Amino acid sequence: MNMQEKTKNKGNIQQGKASIAFPCSPWITAAASVAGKKEGEGPLGQLFDVVEMDERMGKESWEAAESAFQKKTAELALKKAGRTPEEIRYLFAGDLLGQLIATSFGLMELEIPLFGLYGACSTMGEALSLAAMSAAAGYADRCLALASSHFATAEKQFRFPLGYGSQRPSSASWTACGCGAAVVEGSQVQADAERVPLASVTGITTGKIVDFGLKDSMNMGAAMAPAAFHTIWQHFKDFDRSEKDYDKIITGDLGTVGQAILLDLLKEQGYDLTGIHMDCGIELYDSEKQDTHAGGSGCGCSAITLCAYILPRIQEGAWKRVLFVPTGALLSTVSFNEGQSVPGIAHGVVLEHVETGSGKQNGGKYGIS
Repeated sequence: MNMQEKTKNKGNIQQGKASIAFPCSPWITAAASVAGKKEGEGPLGQLFDVVEMDERMGKESWEAAESAFQKKTAELALKKAGRTPEEIRYLFAGDLLGQLIATSFGLMELEIPLFGLYGACSTMGEALSLAAMSAAAGYADRCLALASSHFATAEKQFRFPLGYGSQRPSSASWTACGCGAAVVEGSQVQADAERVPLASVTGITTGKIVDFGLKDSMNMGAAMAPAAFHTIWQHFKDFDRSEKDYDKIITGDLGTVGQAILLDLLKEQGYDLTGIHMDCGIELYDSEKQDTHAGGSGCGCSAITLCAYILPRIQEGAWKRVLFVPTGALLSTVSFNEGQSVPGIAHGVVLEHVETGSGKQNGGKYGIS
């Protein structure tokens, strides 16, 4: 291959300023979701693989419980894929806790080479992006992408201990308790796949840090909406697409407050996402029956919604192309207490339906409009 051909191929893979289009798209071959009691009582409750009624998982601490969520989800995803830990080249995983202790203690026994990730609530998008890049480039036959959060551990670290009984404002979101994991396999091993894949990852758009100067740590939707806007806008520019090219554009954790801001920002640029946009934080809970205020957030919010609801809908062909955009608020107790603002970030992943010669694909269980 001469230099001109190399440059041309490179240009086809690298799209615009922040995106990648995969010539040989990796597949998501299996996914698993383990959710907490409150999440199981929500609209998506019947779709989760496991609903844990004891959110402490029989452990002595909330942090150990979140680690148990991770281990259980990872093992279930591997079982559904028909793989052993030894067959996974790399593990991309993260959580909201300092030094990623839910991940390190939860996944240590799997003995899979680990890239620990922190993208706040956008971590599942980051994990999927890196897993897809590794699989598409041939650096790994298959990877496991995983993210978790836990209401009790997040409140303990970022806000107040549960026993304090602080009153939450209407703009506050509820940190989801749960973990989602997806097995991503490259094109070089797809010929061995016997199951219908859940989806193919055809492209990604990596977000940048966006800071509008918001300092309210109880209004994560407003803090993350500008980052979601920028990533979606950049994605449209990089791929020369618009909202009309997608069946759904799904953010992770904006809730009702952030959703309104995002739609307004995009409308100013000529994009109308009315009827196309969906937010995992809104879908996860029943706003009339469950006291979650603005909706859900946390790494686990988008992860369990992706694995239990979004991917099966793509697999069955209800949605042909989806832009999945988990969003994260990049704050810590240190930065907040020092008076810093709350920057946001969002990572976009293009998920598409895989046509197969097997005729009608699996469906019927996911009859949610």
